[in-house]
Amino acid sequence: MGWNYRKSMKMGPFRLNLSKSGVGHSVGGRGARYTRTARGRREMTFRIPGTGLSWRRPLRRRR
Repeated sequence: MGWNYRKSMKMGPFRLNLSKSGVGHSVGGRGARYTRTARGRREMTFRIPGTGLSWRRPLRRRR
């Protein structure tokens, strides 16, 4: 098992995510969030606050 690093900084509705693979960002509130990972993957996450239930949907590139 290798070492991992992850640090997240919040600035209002924006979040900057620093990891071993690079810098990613996300924006959104408690119910929905758009994320762009350090590797370029994009996804939407929908949550029901207080329940622990969430649904994540990867977003594909348009052609």
